[in-house]
Amino acid sequence: MQHDMQYSIQDPIYVLDNHKKSGRNTLTIERASELLRYVFEILWDKPDGLTANEVISLVPRVMHLTEYELEYSPKFNSPRYEKIVRITTIPLAYTGWLLKNDKGRWYITEAGYQACKQFVNVHEFYQEAIRLYNEHKQLAPESIMALETAQESAWGQIEKHLLQLKKSELQIMAGELLRAMGYFPSWMAPPEKQRGHVNLIAYTDPIGAKGQRILTQIIQKGQSVTLEGIKSFLAILGANDFGMIISMSGFTNQAIQVLSTDNFEKVSVLDAESFFDLWKKYYADISQEVRNLLPLKVVHFLSQFD
Repeated sequence: MQHDMQYSIQDPIYVLDNHKKSGRNTLTIERASELLRYVFEILWDKPDGLTANEVISLVPRVMHLTEYELEYSPKFNSPRYEKIVRITTIPLAYTGWLLKNDKGRWYITEAGYQACKQFVNVHEFYQEAIRLYNEHKQLAPESIMALETAQESAWGQIEKHLLQLKKSELQIMAGELLRAMGYFPSWMAPPEKQRGHVNLIAYTDPIGAKGQRILTQIIQKGQSVTLEGIKSFLAILGANDFGMIISMSGFTNQAIQVLSTDNFEKVSVLDAESFFDLWKKYYADISQEVRNLLPLKVVHFLSQFD
């Protein structure tokens, strides 16, 4: 292992080194490997992943941390181990073994599961990830970590904002989003009918001559939508209707598993993340008035990798 492979955390310098040392500022490759083993154990049976904050909060529950690692860092406004977890997982994200999406959710990829089978020894597993990272790295880990934490913080604020919107406001946003996607909203539920199965109707052509409609149900508060809830909505769809359910609280695992089957091909579902992804994709085509319900501003970062 080459010694130009060093990750530093500036409060104080916390160096990842290939040799065991007793200094309190040294994170050995053995210690980093041990920590990552527990990160993978936390995520192993979570196909939908966990947020970075959830993973980090679980680390002290499953492994013993040193006083130094638990010590509060004024610079980062958090216990020091949190930044250690973030910085040591960077090579795994680069190799494609650990996916970190732009909402701050972490997943083990299929390549990650295969790498675990190939490198049974966690030390060798991490050394291989670092070797691959060092071959093509372009940014210092601190720059990558800054982007990750910024994305997590931004999504946290956006998700909170979405949950605080009124149902009528989400209805307006959904209608404008459908218009931007090339559909033709024709009816929105008035305040006295907000509790019905249908909150919005759109046609696939300007005057509805083709008869194909998109019926949209919006669920702003409450628990995740169940399979029974989706079946209930499906029952009201006509032969030429397609359905869309927007739920800011998401959908149960059982519901998600069956949605890909033929029986549910006429129903599309959007949780907060997928709704926002569409909002972002069509943002330029959304009217300024409706944009104000969820205004976005682009902040540029250096690209992580080619």
